[in-house]
Amino acid sequence: MTDSAQSLRIRWQEALVAARGGGEGPDPLPYADNLLARWAEPQRKYHTTAHLAAVLDRIDTLAGHAADPDAVRLAAWFHDAVYRPDRSENEERSAALAERALPEAGVSAEVTAEVARLVRLTVTHDPAAGDTDGEVLCDADLAILAALPKEYARYAAQVREEYGFVPEEAFREGRAAVLRQLLGLPRLFRTPYGAAEWEPRARQNLLTELELLTGA
Repeated sequence: MTDSAQSLRIRWQEALVAARGGGEGPDPLPYADNLLARWAEPQRKYHTTAHLAAVLDRIDTLAGHAADPDAVRLAAWFHDAVYRPDRSENEERSAALAERALPEAGVSAEVTAEVARLVRLTVTHDPAAGDTDGEVLCDADLAILAALPKEYARYAAQVREEYGFVPEEAFREGRAAVLRQLLGLPRLFRTPYGAAEWEPRARQNLLTELELLTGA
């Protein structure tokens, strides 16, 4: 097992034990190993354990904004646990996985429901005003948009690789539509930190990628 995988196992254990109030329950590590195996599937190029670790790191940065940061951390583990680029129901299937696994792992019905809600929210990345848990998860998931140019270019290339089955022209059209939709949002980031630290660079990255795709 790699050091990064072992670190993620520890982070899962900490989040799960905290979410169930420190009480007794099944061994957390088999659940971590099942999830890590999902995140390591061969069709993934961007949505990998590296993405999971990055989202968890960003949640740590934003945790003070969340009502229940441990539920947000569990939602990060599940938000792309089911990921097939050729299917549209990944978030729903990921949420359903959380609804099955977390009660078995000793998590309360209330926390399980919050985790599943947060996973489903990543379909739109559009939390309601005052939904601080949703704001933290969505900002953490979208923070890659604010990466330095070289890292952003690598992210864009990995996304293209995941959609390698899509012809080039169709991919360009579809990706350009996604970028325009993001650029049309009043705010990409909802937390104060995200708005201040990530918003300007993210918009510049999106504009640059759109120009490269469209030749504008």
